[in-house]
Amino acid sequence: MLLSHAFGLFSHPDQEWASIRKEHETPTRLYITYVVILAAIAPICAYISTAHFGWEVGADRLIKLTEISAVQLSVLTYLAMLVGVFALGYAINWMARTYGAKEEHVPSNGIALAAYSCTPLFLAGFALLYPEPWFNAIVFLAAACYGAWLMFDGLPIVMGIEKEQAELYGVSLLTVALVILVSTRAGSAILWNVGFAPAFVSG
Repeated sequence: MLLSHAFGLFSHPDQEWASIRKEHETPTRLYITYVVILAAIAPICAYISTAHFGWEVGADRLIKLTEISAVQLSVLTYLAMLVGVFALGYAINWMARTYGAKEEHVPSNGIALAAYSCTPLFLAGFALLYPEPWFNAIVFLAAACYGAWLMFDGLPIVMGIEKEQAELYGVSLLTVALVILVSTRAGSAILWNVGFAPAFVSG
């Protein structure tokens, strides 16, 4: 089962990457049975915490999002995560030939590498049940660092290239990931200006 890889990537990543390469799952199946499920963790947890728990501002003032606003922002976040994983997987496949890997007509390995490297970020979504900005920032920063390490570790195994080439490849992919992140932030700002801005209520 594809979800079993999520735990293997934390306990024995090298063996797990080798297993993922052998599976060579189609992007569609990988998305439906892995990305669609794990990417939903953060939006669901964020909806629960922001709409029902809220967070304190100042002297015991509880702030929440309205139900509609929480749903809107959670759905948009979910869609952004799905698009981001696909874009990163596409970039991995698109740059493959440049760094000595085989470019695939159907980017199975590229999408798999992107999806499984994002596993720590997917699971970090559980931290959103505790809506404290400093706590969430620490958890997601740690998850991002481990996700980046997973990508560097998995590149030579999944894409079948030398480690020296994989290092340059990985740096390029981290740059792409940062561009995707900045693009989603810019997209959020645009959407907030066209009617999707968060709506707050006092709890």
